[in-house]
Amino acid sequence: MSKDTGFSITSSERYSLALYELSNESNLLPKIEEQCLSILDLINSSEDFKNLLKNPITKKDDLFRIITSISENYKFETLLKNFLNFLIQKRRFFFLEKILLSFIEICSKKRGELKAELKSAKELSDDEINKITEELTKNFSSKIKLNYKYDKSLIGGLVIQVGSTMVDTSIKNKLQQIENRMIEA
Repeated sequence: MSKDTGFSITSSERYSLALYELSNESNLLPKIEEQCLSILDLINSSEDFKNLLKNPITKKDDLFRIITSISENYKFETLLKNFLNFLIQKRRFFFLEKILLSFIEICSKKRGELKAELKSAKELSDDEINKITEELTKNFSSKIKLNYKYDKSLIGGLVIQVGSTMVDTSIKNKLQQIENRMIEA
């Protein structure tokens, strides 16, 4: 692991925890979490914004203006706007996506949610996803935050992972198991 990678992970966790604590103390946690999700959506949907984050030569003043504009447009809480400006000031704006993802994860853990991954060979409806989430919530006796992905390479079936527990009912997995047994024989 490079020195920079370790630093970015450590610093992003510290900054995200600081944002969590400030938001919680100010009784703004749900709003700040929602606004952080908006920023993450902006990062994922706007190549310009993503490039701005990665561009090391963008001037601080330009970043401050952009953040002010985005904050006004999205009606961000002052706390979040000040936090974003603080990241710019400390030259940590480059890590914004990591910091916000870590913040969302902290919020989820503090609510007692378990992260689960669901992959299916066919596209599932919202109703089907909700039923699977409810069933997992019952089985694990904990709130489940489900991340769903459609994966046609599975051929058929589902792959569900909650923490270290994995259930793989995909045809792709069954074919792989048959192939492995044939090689061993």
